[in-house]
Amino acid sequence: MTQTCEEPDHGHNLGSVLHGSFGYGEGGMHDGRVAVGDVPPQRLRGSAGGEMNASLRHEQNVPGLAGHGDNVQIFARECQASVDFSPLDHQARDAAELDPVSIADLLRNAFVYPPHSIYQSVKFAISGFEEDQDLCRDPQFHFRYQSASASRPRMDASGCESLLKTYHDLLCDAVSMSTARMRSPWFLQSGGKDSTSIAIAVAEARPDAVCMTYLGGREEDEIDSARFVANQLGLRHEALVCDPGRAYDRYLAMVPTMPLLTADFAMLSYADLVTEIAANGGDGVVDALGSDNYFGMPIHWRQRLKALLALRLRLPRGIVESSLFSRNFRLSYVLGTLQMDTFERCFPGSRFSDSEVDALLGRKLADRSRQRLELFRADIQAAPSLEAQRRVAATIVEAATFGKGMFTTSALSLSLAYPYRDTRLCDWIFHEVPDVLLMGPGGVNKVLVREHIAQHFQHLPYVRLKGSFRFDLCGLARQRFDQVHAFAVQGRALLPGAVCWLESHRNRLDNKYFASKFYLLAVTLPWLLSRMGKSIPGAP
Repeated sequence: MTQTCEEPDHGHNLGSVLHGSFGYGEGGMHDGRVAVGDVPPQRLRGSAGGEMNASLRHEQNVPGLAGHGDNVQIFARECQASVDFSPLDHQARDAAELDPVSIADLLRNAFVYPPHSIYQSVKFAISGFEEDQDLCRDPQFHFRYQSASASRPRMDASGCESLLKTYHDLLCDAVSMSTARMRSPWFLQSGGKDSTSIAIAVAEARPDAVCMTYLGGREEDEIDSARFVANQLGLRHEALVCDPGRAYDRYLAMVPTMPLLTADFAMLSYADLVTEIAANGGDGVVDALGSDNYFGMPIHWRQRLKALLALRLRLPRGIVESSLFSRNFRLSYVLGTLQMDTFERCFPGSRFSDSEVDALLGRKLADRSRQRLELFRADIQAAPSLEAQRRVAATIVEAATFGKGMFTTSALSLSLAYPYRDTRLCDWIFHEVPDVLLMGPGGVNKVLVREHIAQHFQHLPYVRLKGSFRFDLCGLARQRFDQVHAFAVQGRALLPGAVCWLESHRNRLDNKYFASKFYLLAVTLPWLLSRMGKSIPGAP
């Protein structure tokens, strides 16, 4: 049953909530109103997108999508990180165009299951979908990086030095080709293995690039090690410390020109970073994402335990939100995992449970969201191990991991490069590199990358301890609760239960488990509102 809460009349219509202006520095607007759309005109998505290639198909009146005009298919090929989203420039700003099941996807998993998008009439695919198929009528998915162990050479068949040289040369070529149209590339440099290996290639192929490291939270600080690497390689290094309010303001500014929606837990970090890059004269972004699904993803005891705990239980709200659990992140996380599907637990972050999603949307849509997983079932079942299943999951979730970069850079007319997605590099690593250099004994992953780094650096801490961009979730909730609450009031037609959830959980948002869910609403609501012209249609 959907819960109802008494909601205050804020006296704002949609236009009065989505207005105003703010700066990107200290201060800004904190009075419960929100400014959406203050992007410098020269940075709005425009002609710069013309150099970006994607495969597009337009189809008339596809069954099941009647009344939505032309249907658009956008294929973002692995080697084409920058995508032309201009076919969506004139997408109707109407709630009837939005896909309610995709909204459920976002709340349940933080991304929309491919090949769907937030629009009913738009299909968006990155990996696993061939371009000659009809994504509207009969989409077919196939994971190209299932095990090729039997066909790979043995280690004694080719020397490690030769393999390292080939890897380095291919990586440099990938950096060079993917950044060829960038005048001023900026490289998102974390302290991780992939990032450090790319930095080595960037120093050779694009020594004019600027390295940018993001400090998102208190859990770790990669700035010193990343700066050391950049300085040793002769690259300029900059750092940006997360201010959740500033990051959210920057996200809101790009919402009107952001072509599609994902709620990846690094979306606001990305919005913060790319806005900073654009403000400092950068015209392109280089990201080290994309190698996990062909290098391999080792399984440790935590992943195995989470898989065992994901039982898809529907737990009573009284248990989940009792004081015993609600103040403890780890206990909350365990209870959240118990309510998840085993495979969907592979996706990162704490998200809304199925019962919460149904309450937020005011109707039962969580099951329809999970049904979309059936498209991938054959490849999941064909995966010979839990590790292989995680690689399938990593491919599915590319809609979020790559989507956040594609959508935010498109909004600011920046180019985007993912060198690790270069086709030649991917295929060579997957087919020609011996198993022992992909994953070593004890689950040591990316041995080839580690050896590449060791040629230039020794005993770097991030080789032993993986780092990642993070975001101050609890800080966002503290600084922007009133704004998001105002969004929820305006968005009752789409998410009738959002106001109730926010009001009943306000005192729990210092727990990252609940702050993660707040984050999903904070990212999703304003984008949906910017596309609303009328109430969402009733569920069939």
